[in-house]
Amino acid sequence: MNKPYSFSIDQMNGIVEDTYAKIINECENLKKNTNCPNEQVLALLSVIASNYAAKTVNKDN
Repeated sequence: MNKPYSFSIDQMNGIVEDTYAKIINECENLKKNTNCPNEQVLALLSVIASNYAAKTVNKDN
């Protein structure tokens, strides 16, 4: 099992907050420049998030 992790207060008020703002800004830029709906941005973010998901092994196959 993976060890639980949480950002420190300093990280939350620093790099995490900055990264969040940058991601939101880039999503807004994507919508503005492509006229895509929110659902398309959500789909893209889901694909990105899946790259960080824990890998599971299916033992039935």
